[in-house]
Amino acid sequence: MKIKTVLAATFFAISTGAWAFHCPADMKKIDEAMSKNPQLAAEQMAQVKTWRAEGETLHKAGKHQESVDTLAKAMKVLGM
Repeated sequence: MKIKTVLAATFFAISTGAWAFHCPADMKKIDEAMSKNPQLAAEQMAQVKTWRAEGETLHKAGKHQESVDTLAKAMKVLGM
């Protein structure tokens, strides 16, 4: 029983860490796409910037799944 508990805790710690590293990668992709001046409406551009900033804030707060979800919205608008 103890082994299962330790394995479960280890798996959880590893999977949480994986999300933590996913956020910066997504932010970098968004930044690169934005640097190429994508053809977006002003409203879309503003929304992408808002989601990008919100994603970074969530990442720093340790809310990695929420960060990944928010950054995915920005990436979708950018056609990624």
